Amino acid sequence: MTRADKPLALTFGDPAGIGPDITLLAFEARRATSIPPFVLLGDPGVLAERASALRLSVRIEPIADIAAASSVFADALPVLPLQVASPVTAGRPNSANAAIVQQSIERAVALVRSGAASAVVTNPISKATLASAGFGFPGHTEFLAALAGREASDAVMMLIGEELKVVPVTIHMPLKDVFGALSTERILKTLEITARDVARYFGVARPRIAVTGLNPHAGEDGTMGREEIEVIVPAIAAAQRQGLDVTGPYPADTLFHAEARKSYDVAVAMYHDQALIPVKTLAFDTGVNVTLGLPFVRTSPDHGTAFALAGTGRASPRSLIEALRLADTMRRNAEAKP
Repeated sequence: MTRADKPLALTFGDPAGIGPDITLLAFEARRATSIPPFVLLGDPGVLAERASALRLSVRIEPIADIAAASSVFADALPVLPLQVASPVTAGRPNSANAAIVQQSIERAVALVRSGAASAVVTNPISKATLASAGFGFPGHTEFLAALAGREASDAVMMLIGEELKVVPVTIHMPLKDVFGALSTERILKTLEITARDVARYFGVARPRIAVTGLNPHAGEDGTMGREEIEVIVPAIAAAQRQGLDVTGPYPADTLFHAEARKSYDVAVAMYHDQALIPVKTLAFDTGVNVTLGLPFVRTSPDHGTAFALAGTGRASPRSLIEALRLADTMRRNAEAKP
């Protein structure tokens, strides 16, 4: 069996959130939306209960070996069983079930790294619930880097909508800590990983990368802050010396309108909300979160657990569907490169 024949490994996410809902709905839409085969790593009983609540007639098939997933997928949702520690109520997060969330991610990564699965797709997690149970990472991105044996700075988060690709240099930290966390070295490393993996996974031989400033008006020549002059411009210059097509820094408030987006393939922003606000504005229902810098493909829906929607039938599977399809496309593009 080639990697092309192997399923995607889909993690469970927080079982009280909309992960079970959108998994079931995506599976139902598999033929109409051309979703590649996937296997869910989670609790079949929780899935069955959620299917009943949503009045979905999805056949759930626990399997002992991931090799059976692709053949099962035509008629049933294949599940590699993991068990919750405590009963699940949709919409009510429970730190007692944090272990299954972590186990699901760990097993998905192990399956892909062993060659048994083709890519990792992750359902939404609750960072607060995991933290209350002692989880030692700010989010998926940092945990995935650790599982891959990489430094946290090696994993770069990219958000993708139909009209925009954007990367934040800093991710899950308080805004007051961003100024101290930014460095020329960190920005340059982000630019290098972004250029390499956009070429690898998206077929853009020499990606055009536009970089935002940190301060209003990109610092206005130092009158509104000197981070652009002292930190960001040196990183851009170093990237240009390497032959990368990098420009900036540009004021963030003028970089994301339609005409500006035509001038670059991917934007690199300085902090979380600077990057995520434009992509979620443009593609709230269809955006995809991608982790660059890993030795495997990982995508995720670009939204959270949405506890208020869990079990109500109002959750949309569109972002998960796009994440599944994009993971398969990225994997194919990488394998097609010489």
